[in-house]
Amino acid sequence: MRGRAGQVTDRAKDFKGSIKKLLHYNKSFIVLIVIALTLSMTSTVLAIIGPDKLKEITNVITAGLATSIDLTKIKEIGLFLLIIYLASLLFDYIQGVIMAIVTNKFSKKMRGEIAIKINKLPLSYFDKTTVGDVLSRVTNDVDTISNTMNQSLGTLVSALTMFIGTLFMMFRINTTLALVAIFSTIFGFFIMIIIMSKSQKYFDTVQNRLGDINGHIEEVFSGQNVVKVYNASSECLNVFDEINEDLFVNNVKSQFFSGLMHPLMNFIGNFGYVCVCIVGAILTMNGSIEFGVIVAFMIYVRLFTNPLMQFAQAFTQLQSTAAASERVFAFLDEEEMTLQNKNDFISLTREDVKGNLEFEHVKFGYNNDKVIIKDFSAKVKAGQKIAIVGPTGAGKTTIVNLLMKFYEVNSGEIKIDGIPLSKLTRENVHELFTMVLQDTWLFNGTIKENIRYNQKNISDEQIKEACKVVGLEHYIKTLPKGYNTLIGDADSLSAGQKQLLTIARSMVINTPFLILDEATSSVDTRTEKLVQDAMDKLTKGRTSFIIAHRLSTIKNADLILVMKDGNIVEQGNHKELLKKNGFYAELYNSQFQN
Repeated sequence: MRGRAGQVTDRAKDFKGSIKKLLHYNKSFIVLIVIALTLSMTSTVLAIIGPDKLKEITNVITAGLATSIDLTKIKEIGLFLLIIYLASLLFDYIQGVIMAIVTNKFSKKMRGEIAIKINKLPLSYFDKTTVGDVLSRVTNDVDTISNTMNQSLGTLVSALTMFIGTLFMMFRINTTLALVAIFSTIFGFFIMIIIMSKSQKYFDTVQNRLGDINGHIEEVFSGQNVVKVYNASSECLNVFDEINEDLFVNNVKSQFFSGLMHPLMNFIGNFGYVCVCIVGAILTMNGSIEFGVIVAFMIYVRLFTNPLMQFAQAFTQLQSTAAASERVFAFLDEEEMTLQNKNDFISLTREDVKGNLEFEHVKFGYNNDKVIIKDFSAKVKAGQKIAIVGPTGAGKTTIVNLLMKFYEVNSGEIKIDGIPLSKLTRENVHELFTMVLQDTWLFNGTIKENIRYNQKNISDEQIKEACKVVGLEHYIKTLPKGYNTLIGDADSLSAGQKQLLTIARSMVINTPFLILDEATSSVDTRTEKLVQDAMDKLTKGRTSFIIAHRLSTIKNADLILVMKDGNIVEQGNHKELLKKNGFYAELYNSQFQN
C-alpha cells in the first residue's frame, strides 16, 4: 500500500472553463434559474429603494422641527417602505424555493449520469482508479456543486444587483459622496482579486485529497483482515496521516484566504462609512446637502460594501465548486467503451447457440508495452469441459476477460459457433455466459434475492433445487427465516457457503457457456468434493471453462489447456498430459510431491 499525498493530478485546473462547463450542464434548468435570479434582482432593487425613502422621511422630520412634522407624509412613506420590504422578502423567499428545486434536480441528474457512466466505463478505468475516489465524486463533489448553486448563485446575482443599484442611487443623490464611498472601498476589489488568484490551487488540492483519503479508507476497511495479519496498521496509519496532513495544510490555507476576506471587507466598509460621515458633515455645514442625504448615504455605504463581502464568500465557494466540477466532469468525460449500435450486430439467443468456441491467433495486452496473450489458438466443442491451468501471470484470467468481451483483442478472433465476438454486442455475449468468480459477491438482500439476482423468471422451486444440489438446503433450513434471511443477518455464513450461494446463482440460469474462475479456492477439502459434484451437474450440457490452481479439481476435464507466458504450451486430458511428463506434469506433481 502506498501513500497518495504526493501524487500530482495531471488535469488542468481551469476556473473559468469549469464554471462554463457547469453553466452549460445546467442549460435544461435555465428557465427556472433565470426566473429565480430575476426575482432575486427584483428583491434587491426594492431593498435599494428603501434608503432613498428614509432620506425623505429624515428631511420631512428635519423640516418639521422648526414648525410641525407632517405625520401624513411620514405615514405615506412608511407604508410604501413596508410594502416594498415585504415584497422584497416574498421575492427572495420564492427565489430560494426555486433554487432549492433546481439544485435538487441538478444533483439527481448528475448522480444519475455518474451511475450510467460507471456502467459505460471499461474495466481498465477501474484498474487505475480507487473505489473511494469514485465515491468521493458521487458524494462530496456533487454536494459541493449543488450547495454552491443553492447558496452562492442567488447571493452572487443579488450582490451584483445591489452593487450596481447602490452605485446608481449614490450618484443620483450626490456625486461627491458617491466618489468618496467608491475611492474608500475600491482597493478592496484589488485585494479580493489577488487573494482569489493565490488561493485557487489550495481549493483544487483539497478536493483531490478528499478523493485520496476516501480511497485509502475504503482500501483499508475492505482489507482489514490482511492489514491485521500483516501488522500493517501502523503503516496504514502513516499513509492516512500523510494524506490527512496534506489535506489539513491545504484546507487551512484555503480557509485562511477565504477567512481573510470577511474581516478585510468589514474594515473597508467601516473606513468608507467614516469617510462618508466626515465629508457629509462638512457638506451639510456648507449647506451643499440636506441632513437626510447623510442618513441615506450611511445606509448606502453599508449596502455598497456588503456586496464586496458577498462577492468574497460567493467566489470562495465558487473556487471549491470549480475544483469539484473539474473532478466530476473529468469523470464524465472519461473514454467509454465503444458505443455499439445493435443494428450493426448479430443477435444470438441462448436457445440458438450450440456451444462451440474457437480462438484464432488471439493477441492481447492491457497496454501496448506489455503483451500478455501472444498467440493463443484453441478449438472447443459444444458441451466440453475445458480447464485452463498455468502459473500466476500466464494469462488465464485474461482469457476469461476476453471471452466476456470486457476487453477487445488486439488482433486475432474469438468465435462462438463460427460467429466472431466482434459481431456480437457485449450485452449479448454476457447473456450467453454465467460466471462464478474467485471473489464472492453478495449484496444486502435475502438469500432468495441473491440467487435470483436480475433474473425475474426464476421460480422459488428452481432456487430450492439449486441449493439442494450444491448442498446448502440443510443450512438454509436452520436459519430463522430460511430463504428470506437477509445476508447481512446471516453472519455465520462462511466463505465456502458464500461461494456455494454464487454457484447456486449460476445453476438457476440456463446459459450455453459457463466460466468457473477459481470457484473452489475458498472451500475446504470436504466442501470441495461437494462443490465438485455440484459443478459436474452444473456443467452438464454446457461448454465450461474452469480456471484452477488446485489441479485436483480439473482431473475430469475433457480438455486441459496448459498456459505459459500467454501461449498454450500443452493440451489434452489429465492422463494424456501426465504421460507426456511435461510442464503440466511438473505443475501437478509439485502440488503432491510431499
